[in-house]
Amino acid sequence: MEDKVLTKILNEHKRTGGNLIMLLQRIQETFGHIAPENVDWFAERLDIPASRFFGVITFYPKFRTKPVGKNTLTVCCGAACHIKGADKILDKARETLNLTGDEDTTPDLKFTLEKATCIGACNIAPVVIMNKQVHSGMDPVKVTKLITGYEREEFLGYI
Repeated sequence: MEDKVLTKILNEHKRTGGNLIMLLQRIQETFGHIAPENVDWFAERLDIPASRFFGVITFYPKFRTKPVGKNTLTVCCGAACHIKGADKILDKARETLNLTGDEDTTPDLKFTLEKATCIGACNIAPVVIMNKQVHSGMDPVKVTKLITGYEREEFLGYI
C-alpha cells in the first residue's frame, strides 16, 4: 500500500517538475513526517543522493523525520509571551505530557509539543495554539487543563 502511495507522489513530482522542497512537503503532508526509508526510496528512483534530501530536511525546521502526535500544542515564546511567562507554560506542558530531554512527541502519538518564535498575537499574550485553535492569557494551570481536557475528550471519543 505504501509503495503505491510513494509511486503516486513520484509520478506527480515528475509530471509537475517540482523541486526537492516541494517533493518533501508532499511526502510530509501524506505521512505526517518524512521517514528515512521514504527518503531512500525516492533517492534511488530519482538518482539523487539521500544526503541531499537530508540536507534540505535538516535545514528547514518544519520538516520532521519522526511521526507527530494527533494533537499539536504550540507555545508562543516571542517577546511578549516570554515576558508573560511562556517558559513556565512550556515547562508545565512538557511535565504534563511527560516529555523528557529533547522529546517533543508523546510515545503514544497523542501529542506533539512545539515552540514558536512568535505567532503575532502579542496583544493577547501569553498564547498557545492547540490544533490550530488559539488560546490566550495562558498560564501553567490553564495549559494543564487544556491538555487534560483533550486527553479526556479523546478518551470519551469526541476527538
